[in-house]
Amino acid sequence: HVQLVESGGGSVQAGGSLRLSCAASGSIQRTNCMGWFRQAPGKERDWVATDNGVGTTYYGDSVKGRFAISRDNAKNTVYLQTNSLKPEDTGMYYCAADVRSSCRKVVEGTPHWWGQGTQVTVS
Repeated sequence: HVQLVESGGGSVQAGGSLRLSCAASGSIQRTNCMGWFRQAPGKERDWVATDNGVGTTYYGDSVKGRFAISRDNAKNTVYLQTNSLKPEDTGMYYCAADVRSSCRKVVEGTPHWWGQGTQVTVS
């Protein structure tokens, strides 16, 4: 069993930055696929970024060039650095994980594990 706990959300002005963290515990492996999703009020959950556990990262078109996903395996933590934030980036940000062989699920929105979310508000 894997537990994911997000932190780092908050309220910022447009153009600002936040660094979100996702601390993983339990049966997490260093090669697990990790990712971030977000959900704005009244909208579906959208994929933001994925780290496949073996050095490759992927990003949604709306965040390319502004957001960066990274991980510290020693701390079992995944980060999402969000820069040049826009009001449309507002939403609940969720961490997600799955085994590396199921990394596609972390992009498609059906990962095995989810965190509880951290709120980001951009005004």
